[in-house]
Amino acid sequence: MEEYTVLKVLGEGSFGRALLVFHKSSDQKYAMKEIRLPKSPSDLQNSRKEAILLAKMKHPNIVAYKESFEADGHLYIVMEYCDDGDLMQKIKYQRGKLFPEDTILHWFVQMCLGVKHIHDRRVLHRDIKSKNIFLTQNGKVKLGDFGSARLLTNPMAYACTYVGTPYYVPPEIWENLPYNNKSL
Repeated sequence: MEEYTVLKVLGEGSFGRALLVFHKSSDQKYAMKEIRLPKSPSDLQNSRKEAILLAKMKHPNIVAYKESFEADGHLYIVMEYCDDGDLMQKIKYQRGKLFPEDTILHWFVQMCLGVKHIHDRRVLHRDIKSKNIFLTQNGKVKLGDFGSARLLTNPMAYACTYVGTPYYVPPEIWENLPYNNKSL
């Protein structure tokens, strides 16, 4: 943690905090997720899962992983800082003014490319929403927050548990049916 200076808190949630940090030796800004480590071994393994999954996702439309480490009862995941915030913030700042259609299409294509990349690797994000879509000032759209993600054991596998945000739930889950990447 000594290599980083905390510049500000980007957000807080049930997981812990998201911080904007400055990496001293590289002279770069990063986003750092600070997660309180649970006591039980199975919950501890689940907390580490996000860092492991994110480290494997190398794609221009996925938030880039830098490193992760544990210190003082916390797991820290250091990743690319998306300097234009998230899509939810962007929509709020519009105050009801519509985005140009070509802007929406540009964003949508990039979101689809990111989702295709993770689905090709049998990863279900399970919490895609505007707050987890990040933007850069140079026009890139990146999928982030893999805290609810799940790796399927094989291409034909189905997940049966529900996590994520209730407003974005596929019908299969409400009907207690198994689901896979086609559902999400």
